[in-house]
Amino acid sequence: MIRLNCFFKADEGKYDDALEAAIALTAETQLNDEGCVAYDVFESATRGEVFMICETWESAEALKAHSESDHFKEYVAAMQACGTLKVEQFEM
Repeated sequence: MIRLNCFFKADEGKYDDALEAAIALTAETQLNDEGCVAYDVFESATRGEVFMICETWESAEALKAHSESDHFKEYVAAMQACGTLKVEQFEM
């Protein structure tokens, strides 16, 4: 399995737009992407401009298919237009 922790820091005034894109990405992924074990968004309790998407995938192939999907490209581009995204990947 593969775990991704995707940390997002919003530019001033862009948090709500970025969070909306992250929630839409989560919903599309949970409904449509095979091999998705878990996918959720968590808001920081201490930093108002930060949230994290936590993902777990059955395989590298499932993660690759997700990253090539239209909904991934659309919503990640929307988030990147609103701030900075940092991804940490772990093999489990």
